[in-house]
Amino acid sequence: MNKTELRDAILQQLRTELSMQTRAAELSRDEAISEESRAENKWDTHSQEAAYLAEGQAKLAGEIGKSIEIYATLPLPPFGPQDPIAVGAVIGLDGGIGTGKRTWYFLGPRAGGMEVTAGELRVLVLTALSPLGRQLLGKRVGDSVIVPGRSSAPARIAEVK
Repeated sequence: MNKTELRDAILQQLRTELSMQTRAAELSRDEAISEESRAENKWDTHSQEAAYLAEGQAKLAGEIGKSIEIYATLPLPPFGPQDPIAVGAVIGLDGGIGTGKRTWYFLGPRAGGMEVTAGELRVLVLTALSPLGRQLLGKRVGDSVIVPGRSSAPARIAEVK
């Protein structure tokens, strides 16, 4: 797996999310300041609600922008079987699902929960703050972890790149 290709896929998805979120914030702001949203009585809170929504969407857009900055400069060191897992590692887990398929994860600094395709592989981005990310930190090939939300059988760390 090419980690640069993986980072590019993450950045592309983040940029798409930023574009959508920025547009949503602009639409909410326009709604908040629209003449049609002017309060008709003291109980009419439509424009205030739209302003709160615009503020939240703008904050989320800012967070996505920070994630883009971080990923754009993220070092991607190679990991070997004896190296402890850290941010920047691509991890292949076997078992715990019952299918025998290998599941791929990328331990990133932000944007956990994002799923991207790099080459032929689907990769789920984790952060060190997630339950699985916390378990993986410091582990090595051959160690086991419990994948939250899946079977209680442990999954074995098969590969670290």
